[in-house]
Amino acid sequence: MNTPTHNEILTELKRLALRQSGSDLPPVVVNERDGSPMVLVPAGSFTMGDGLDRESPQRTVSLEAFYISVYAVTNRQYRAFVQATGHRPPNIGARIDSLSVWHDDGCPEEFDDYPVVLINWDDAEAYARWAGCRLPTEVEWEKAARGPEGHIYPWGDRWDENNCRHRNNRGADSVAPVYAYPEGVSGYGTWNQSGNVMEWCSVRHEDTESANTASGEESLRQERGGCWRYPDKFAFRCSQRSFVVSKAVNDFRGFRLVLPVQAEA
Repeated sequence: MNTPTHNEILTELKRLALRQSGSDLPPVVVNERDGSPMVLVPAGSFTMGDGLDRESPQRTVSLEAFYISVYAVTNRQYRAFVQATGHRPPNIGARIDSLSVWHDDGCPEEFDDYPVVLINWDDAEAYARWAGCRLPTEVEWEKAARGPEGHIYPWGDRWDENNCRHRNNRGADSVAPVYAYPEGVSGYGTWNQSGNVMEWCSVRHEDTESANTASGEESLRQERGGCWRYPDKFAFRCSQRSFVVSKAVNDFRGFRLVLPVQAEA
C-alpha cells in the first residue's frame, strides 16, 4: 500500500473537518490563519507520566478539550509568517553544527514540508500568536502523544525503531518531512510526536502560567518528543521531560500549536 502524500492527507483531513463527531465538536478543524489541520483531544482525565524515571512520576491530570496540530509547523508555514510579519528567518544557529536549509533568499521549496527548526521559544510563541493559537502546555502535549490508551510511545507500549526518525535511521537531510513515519501516529492522530524534532511547550506541570513565562536568556522552557540526534529509545517516550533556556536555537527543535476549544466555538 502506497503512503499517502501530504496533499492527499490534508484533503482527507479537511473532509473530516466538515463532519461532526458524536459531540458538538468536529473531530478535525483547519486553522484559518496558517492552514494547520488540528485534531480534537477531548476533555477528561489521563495518567501523566510513566513512572520509568524520576522526571516522569505518574499522576492523574484533568484537562479541558483542545485541538492540537496534526503536524509540527513547517518551513512552508513559517515562510508565510516571516513574509507577513518581517520576523527573523530561521537561518542562524546557536553553534557551528546547527545547520539551516534557509538562506538569505528564503527556504527552497523542496524543504517546504519539513518542520521548521532553528527557532527559539520566543519565535515559536510569536508564530503561535500570529496564527491565533498558542503553544501546548506539557500536559496537553503528553496527553495528545499518549493517545486515548495512554501508551508509552505514540504507537504503543513497545519501542519500534521504524516508527520515528532517530540517529540510527536518519537520512542525508537528518530531519524528515512532517508526514513521514505514518506507523508512529498517535491514537489521537498526531504525527511525529516521537522523533524527528523536539518541540517547544509553554509551561511545566509544576509551574503556574505566570511562574514560567518570563522572557529572558535564563528562563527555562519545556521541550518534548525526542529528535533525530538521539539514539536512546527512552528519549522517545511520551513522558520524557527535559528543559532548555528559552533562547536556545538548534537544528533539532521545532513546535506545534494548540487551539483552545473556546477559541474555536
